[in-house]
Amino acid sequence: TSVVIGAATARREFPTLDTPVLSFFDASPVKNVDARKQRMTLRHLLTMTAGLEWREDLPYDDPKNSCGLMEASFDWVRFAVDQPMSDEPGARFNYNSGATQILAHVFRKATGHDVEEYAARHLFTPLGIERWFWKRTPTGLADTEGGLYLRPRDLAKIAYLFLKDGQWEGRAVVEPGWVKDSVAPSTTVADGVRYGLKWWLVRHSRDKWAFAGSGFGGQRPIVVPEHDLVMVFTGWNIPGGEPSLTAPVAIERVLAALAAPGVSNR
Repeated sequence: TSVVIGAATARREFPTLDTPVLSFFDASPVKNVDARKQRMTLRHLLTMTAGLEWREDLPYDDPKNSCGLMEASFDWVRFAVDQPMSDEPGARFNYNSGATQILAHVFRKATGHDVEEYAARHLFTPLGIERWFWKRTPTGLADTEGGLYLRPRDLAKIAYLFLKDGQWEGRAVVEPGWVKDSVAPSTTVADGVRYGLKWWLVRHSRDKWAFAGSGFGGQRPIVVPEHDLVMVFTGWNIPGGEPSLTAPVAIERVLAALAAPGVSNR
């Protein structure tokens, strides 16, 4: 979702990230509007600092999980934007799938295009991605909070695009400035973990940082810039208590393998 917004930004077809979210809604029907919600911007949606009251730290089968409640509703965007505020926007990281889903509505309002159709033309086609499936919500919007299915090789292409500052075969698909902002630490998640514009930043090797996606069940692309390295994992460990491969462990093991005697890093 963030990469497609970056492609639209490169084409001057997406508004500044400081634009208020409510400017894309008829404010009168939106519930729980207060001064804090009026200050919520697109940047806050992209950095998981929207300030909306949201419980996604619970198991996804918990009936109090906000994402589960959203996906059980008909209008996911309306469910998310109607939530009351719990914090000042920008004050605290709180993982919120609803904030990402709101961006599907914003994208259509801002550009006049469906986010999947735009991605097909301005992201997938330049990268030679020919097969994908993007799940839809009940209202017909693309499921931007977690519904895009790609082959591992094609997911690696998107990660490689960001490793190369948005360039693909001599063409600027995304501007270098967007890539830089995307993988810059906008907020702190935990010790050794930061968050950019929908990208996770993971510390490894003392003071080195990788950037990564984090898909449901442990599916993730990871980029280690200083090693010119892109890796993609497609794990699917959903039940609680099951073992999972974390990004730091994945990086540690791959780098150790590359450093093994007789292994070429080329």
